[in-house]
Amino acid sequence: MTEKKADNGRLPYRLREPFLSKTELALFRVLTEMMASRYVISPKVALSDVFYIVRPNENVHFFNKIFRKHVDFLLCDLKSMKPAFGVEIVKPIAKEGIREADKFMEELFTDAGIPLVHIPSVEKYEHADVIALFQIAVTKIGKTAPAFAFDQHTDTVPNCPTCGKMMVLRIHRNGGTSGKMYYGCIDSPRCAGVVAIE
Repeated sequence: MTEKKADNGRLPYRLREPFLSKTELALFRVLTEMMASRYVISPKVALSDVFYIVRPNENVHFFNKIFRKHVDFLLCDLKSMKPAFGVEIVKPIAKEGIREADKFMEELFTDAGIPLVHIPSVEKYEHADVIALFQIAVTKIGKTAPAFAFDQHTDTVPNCPTCGKMMVLRIHRNGGTSGKMYYGCIDSPRCAGVVAIE
């Protein structure tokens, strides 16, 4: 069967513009500046391309929850393309609390062991603020000790000397260095890379 075209001979599709909103583009640029050397940053990734349904015939309801839905950004390992972070731009929380859709996304990524970073919708993003939100997301998923604010002596976070991934600010809990801050690999405990803070 031949597809029916419009009167001018074209298919009835048009390019959606813009592909990214001003907010999405602003965040994409910041993520690229900060992490493009460590992660592939993919915008608007369909959830059905990241997750599959166990026993789909029995769990149709769960398929409907991810059908035609996407995560705003997915950060993947440069070599393996394994998802490392999800990033969602969120609107200010209303009085009634977190939206059901946001709760579902949080649970979906947490169950898969992938930190989901909630970043407020604003016109301009600061690197330090974004890093802090990544640290919070990693802490929630239990991969690292509680995150701390950006180191006041530097405006950049070092890459892990062992694996090259982003590092997070931590604090020694015991021993002779107890209470002293240091940078630890975000992939701890799988990677033991550390950078001391003088």
